[in-house]
Amino acid sequence: MDARWLPGLCCALFAPAASLADPSPGQSVLTDAALVAYAAAPFDKTAMMGRRVDLGRHRGVPVMAEFPCSDVCPAYTVRIIHYAVAPGAACEAAGGVTETRQVPFSIATREEAFCIPRPLAGDR
Repeated sequence: MDARWLPGLCCALFAPAASLADPSPGQSVLTDAALVAYAAAPFDKTAMMGRRVDLGRHRGVPVMAEFPCSDVCPAYTVRIIHYAVAPGAACEAAGGVTETRQVPFSIATREEAFCIPRPLAGDR
């Protein structure tokens, strides 16, 4: 049996799957543990207020952290970590969970739906 075709076949079969898992240049691959650790870590409300940060990819899906604030800033700055995917069916297809989070708005808060990575689902 001629095995010279085997390396080419392996590359053809696995390259598409590898490209889904590989982050874009400059992005990291995020594990469940890394997401949980980032969510649990303290953050500087003054430095992060109003920012949006691309964290990398978790299971091939882009993850971002938003730091909205309103009214009494930076004291009321919150961190919301979510997939860059619309809530609902697209979220479920990406492996996320659609959940609401309290987002500062004017002198109050409002509930807004986000696509949350499954390891962070239920965290408020």
